[in-house]
Amino acid sequence: MHDQSHLRTLTIPAGLAGLRLDQALARLFPDYSRSLLKQWLLSGGILLDDATTTPRYKVRGGERVELHAQPPECTDWPAQELPLTIIHEDEDLIVLDKAAGVVVHPGAGNPHGTLLNALLAHDPGLARVPRAGIVHRLDKDTSGLMVIARSLRAHTRLVAAIKEHRVTRRYVAVVSGVLVAGGSIDAPIGRHRHARTRMAVVSGGRPARSHYRVLERYAAHTLVSVSLETGRTHQIRVHMTHIGHALVGDRLYGGRPRLPAGADTALRACLAAFPRQALHATELEFVHPADRTELCFSAALPADLRTLIEHLRGDARPAAGKDS
Repeated sequence: MHDQSHLRTLTIPAGLAGLRLDQALARLFPDYSRSLLKQWLLSGGILLDDATTTPRYKVRGGERVELHAQPPECTDWPAQELPLTIIHEDEDLIVLDKAAGVVVHPGAGNPHGTLLNALLAHDPGLARVPRAGIVHRLDKDTSGLMVIARSLRAHTRLVAAIKEHRVTRRYVAVVSGVLVAGGSIDAPIGRHRHARTRMAVVSGGRPARSHYRVLERYAAHTLVSVSLETGRTHQIRVHMTHIGHALVGDRLYGGRPRLPAGADTALRACLAAFPRQALHATELEFVHPADRTELCFSAALPADLRTLIEHLRGDARPAAGKDS
């Protein structure tokens, strides 16, 4: 029996005549994703003139549509009371500052203690939003800003904005080696041919574009700002390694810590012990999915990155390739 509280009805306008039903529905119900509309259509949650039909049905105009919206419940994972640093919250979205070491989504080996578990405890209503509202990810050991959708409308619009490169994401990273200037990296990324847990720049990979600029130069390292046009898995880590400047602390792509000769004991100890890739999502800009206002959020560097930068600034040696 359909839940009437989620019932929406309308008549297909003549101007949509000739379209496939799934195409017409995407225009008529923009708050829902195409995949969700298709799921409801195939399960009988959408009726056309009181009957079920297929996504390929060509509409004539004038048909009556009944949509019984029944968002899938996110019941596979338990809610867990875990710390969250929330920067902004309203009825449509949450912006938070994820700590390093937090896995975003449950998976093999991480069924509990993830950001998704914490979000379900913070707002049980997120169980009715795909993936509890998570529309993009950060690696476990990357800290910084994420936006979470609290409604189907917000989820659909934020996913579309990310896909269409209308969400600006800026990161701060510390990389090995001294960069002379900023630049852009346009190199496709795909699964590594031999190490399946790694990504790599490969021919035939998915397009990936990153832009970086130099913030500070040190004797053997550089502090950079990186902005993304695309959001491939491990994109910044792969791209910076590709140009010979792996992130400090990135054991997967940078290998063992590089301890520059001549550095003082404190800096060498800091570099050797740095526990993660030195990467923080520091800025997030997008249009609010409901009221369409421009939003811009920033998150200060976490303590471990601030300490690393202080040690690098204290290295009195001249930067490599620079005059003494």
